[in-house]
Amino acid sequence: MRAVRYLGVNHVELVKDAIKPKPVGDQVLIKIAGAGVCHSDLHVIDHGTVAAPFTLGHENAGYIEELGDSVTGYKKGDAVLVYGPWGCGHCKPCQQSFENYCDHQSERAFGGGLGLDGGMAEYMLVPSSRLLVPIYDLDPVLAAPLTDAALTPYSAIKRSLNKLTPDEFVVVIGIGGLGHTALQILKATTGATVIACDISAEKLDFAKKLGANYVVNSKDTDAAQQIIKITGIKKAKVVLDFVGAPSTMDLGAQVIALHGDLTIVGLGGGSLAVASGKIPFGTSVSLPYWGSQAELVEVVGLARQGKIHIEIEKFPLEQVLEVYDKMRQGKLKGRAVLIP
Repeated sequence: MRAVRYLGVNHVELVKDAIKPKPVGDQVLIKIAGAGVCHSDLHVIDHGTVAAPFTLGHENAGYIEELGDSVTGYKKGDAVLVYGPWGCGHCKPCQQSFENYCDHQSERAFGGGLGLDGGMAEYMLVPSSRLLVPIYDLDPVLAAPLTDAALTPYSAIKRSLNKLTPDEFVVVIGIGGLGHTALQILKATTGATVIACDISAEKLDFAKKLGANYVVNSKDTDAAQQIIKITGIKKAKVVLDFVGAPSTMDLGAQVIALHGDLTIVGLGGGSLAVASGKIPFGTSVSLPYWGSQAELVEVVGLARQGKIHIEIEKFPLEQVLEVYDKMRQGKLKGRAVLIP
């Protein structure tokens, strides 16, 4: 079968002779319908943060092709998502559905596409049926990015729901694959006033269409002052930074309110001196990683209700290197999905 293999730093190849796996026990073989392409892939490819070799792709959806002999509750042809972070399945966080915070994460591969074989292939072997989430009537190609591009912002937003009341402001920095989904989730689940920030005029127009109440070009030297003019002296109760670069972290620190939530999701290489006096008293700074499987079930519910829709661009598997180049250049709108 065809598969996109990560073979080492800056070395990705589409191979045509990968072995089609055979499930045993509680394993499930998925015929991949769509595999999302994520910036996290670039961190692996460019910096070797995960040991090679393995098949890339951690945003995966498709149809059950074959079941191990101990799997129950599923049948061939069922449409499913594959939950991305694979924990041990036994520790307390895993038992609470937070496999993304598994106690044993430091000694394990993160999951399919992040150390173990993922879904940029014709078929994907999932090690346990517990990692599947039914999607019912959703199109798997459209649903694949829900596993990260929707789950990650949903989990980040959910931890701040008590502060996202109708009298407060939330700033979303970076209207890319995760950020544009975050806007929709905020409008669907909260009453807060949403301020969207990006350096692209096109993406800011996109943010307006998605329901942002205000937009600010974060490249402007007075971007923080523009935001504070909107929020008033109390500033923004929640900042969601989907870039994580030095400039965006600095912007977030300037506009976060006392007792606010400064949530940094992006992996842009920035750093933040929390005890420097730049962060207001009472501020909670968090670095969320993905989300729980229970939250993914809730994300599927939002998608089935039509409240969130991830903007995607479809590409054949053979164009994977071209897609990564487009991502590096910031030329993708929304999320790219590879179609085997």
